[in-house]
Amino acid sequence: MNAQVIDVAYASPDHFEHWHGINWRKCHEKVRKMQARIVKATQEGRWRTVKALQWLLTHSRSAKALAVKRVTENQGKKTAGVDGATWSTPAAKLNAVLLLKRCGYKPSPLRRVYIAKSNGKQRPLGIPTMKDRAMQALHLLALEPIAETLADGHSYGFRPKRSTADAQEQCFTILAKVKSPQWVLEGDIKGCFDNISHQWMLDHAQMDKVILQKWLTAGFVYQKQLFPTEAGTPQGAIISPTLTNRVLDGLQVALSDKFANRKGKTDNPKVNLVRYADDFIITGTSKELLENEVKPLVIAFMAERGLTLSPEKTKITPIEEGFDFLGWNVRKYNGKLLIKPSKKNVTTFLQNIRETVKANKQAKQVNLIRLLNPKIKGWTNYHQSSVAKATFTKVDQEIWKTLWQWSTRRHPNKSKHWIKAKYFKTVGSRNWVFMAKETASDGKSIDTQLASASSTPIRRHIKIKSTANPFNPKDETYFENRLDWKMKASLQGKSKLARLWVSQKMRCPVCHQLIDEHGNWNIHHIHPKTEGGSDNLSNLVMVHPNCHRQIHSQDLKVVKPASIEA
Repeated sequence: MNAQVIDVAYASPDHFEHWHGINWRKCHEKVRKMQARIVKATQEGRWRTVKALQWLLTHSRSAKALAVKRVTENQGKKTAGVDGATWSTPAAKLNAVLLLKRCGYKPSPLRRVYIAKSNGKQRPLGIPTMKDRAMQALHLLALEPIAETLADGHSYGFRPKRSTADAQEQCFTILAKVKSPQWVLEGDIKGCFDNISHQWMLDHAQMDKVILQKWLTAGFVYQKQLFPTEAGTPQGAIISPTLTNRVLDGLQVALSDKFANRKGKTDNPKVNLVRYADDFIITGTSKELLENEVKPLVIAFMAERGLTLSPEKTKITPIEEGFDFLGWNVRKYNGKLLIKPSKKNVTTFLQNIRETVKANKQAKQVNLIRLLNPKIKGWTNYHQSSVAKATFTKVDQEIWKTLWQWSTRRHPNKSKHWIKAKYFKTVGSRNWVFMAKETASDGKSIDTQLASASSTPIRRHIKIKSTANPFNPKDETYFENRLDWKMKASLQGKSKLARLWVSQKMRCPVCHQLIDEHGNWNIHHIHPKTEGGSDNLSNLVMVHPNCHRQIHSQDLKVVKPASIEA
């Protein structure tokens, strides 16, 4: 098929004259090249070169612009720190780029807030100011290539291009076979983020130690009082997950070194680690092995870093009894391993649905559907790679019961047949579909229906290669192929969007960065609809939201060079 490559003609060649005039393509290219050089130097052990490259990167205007762009586009962009400042205008964002200087930099204390945990306790979150967030994002650009190069192969939490589904698939890989280990150590670190040794981080972190020490000792403000921070790295800070991963990396190597001499022998202990942030499991051939050899090694490893295992959450379990990990229950039934949504996870999800319905007793049906659909789709997408078909059917039944109660409560004097006719329709072979009509922007009436959990297809996840590094140019083709597979799966049933995405070679025409499967894109009409533009593919282009704003604010022109073979 012939596909047209779409590019953008910039109105101004000066990147930093205006926020929306920045050439994001050039910024990304400069930063990516520097990060690739850091990866190469790290692999070769040239640490002086690594330090020099990090210095250049953190003083680059392109990197500073990308750091500001990140903190002004993420979910916390409207959440202020102790200074109450947010960067919501293009002028404020451009000025912020000039504020990111190492000389004279002093971070502000964190604003401490608490959020409820599932066990009834509260988790402390530290909210930095916008300037401190941008500085962390800037130094993260220099730290992440090193972290990815040196990371444990089977660590999956808070790492680019990795997910809980990868951890799930690794659990299946090491536990599904007949000769797989039959015992599992479930590990959980007690207050991991709050107790990491500052001195250990300063001695081992591959980043600007002066800046790091300032962040670690900035303190926090709670109820207008300033408190010091003597240990830990704050939850809520952009760089904290990567720093925590760097602290915990090395456990896989320690286990491998301890038990490597037994590989291939009859007493092979089959010790394997799967870690997601501070939650991990370690497999073994016997309870005694995990209790007497593996657990003491883990305790010593953690103690060196100022950490301890949580007694109430750390336990040793036979695979026939199963264990919960990242919202799934992993268990063997008559020798067959099944990974299902855990009972606790299902209960929490249904409780959230019921609370949403209860809080919207007087809401319009179509508004309630809009509130529930993202929750249902998000939850089912998370579990669609597990053995979840029966669970999805059960969840649909429970949601129907909740909605039936919602409907009958609104009309206590109406018959059940009347209520069913008003709120529940028949769509194809499906009865009792919670559906409402609404008026579209063009004045036409359209049907909006509640998402069905059981209609979500079960799709096996393909685990990422343990050695793949998103900052290494050698792995670029591998990650593009993975993105192609993921995006096509996410656009299944949306052939028009899929064809448009493929025709663009998977990239945004403004910044030339990959458009991923997480829905972080807008559709732009090359010739505006208000001027007679059509919805044909030839008049459409997928762009990132910030790039879309840039096109309109700078009046950039989208041009189409000669067609090429897709």
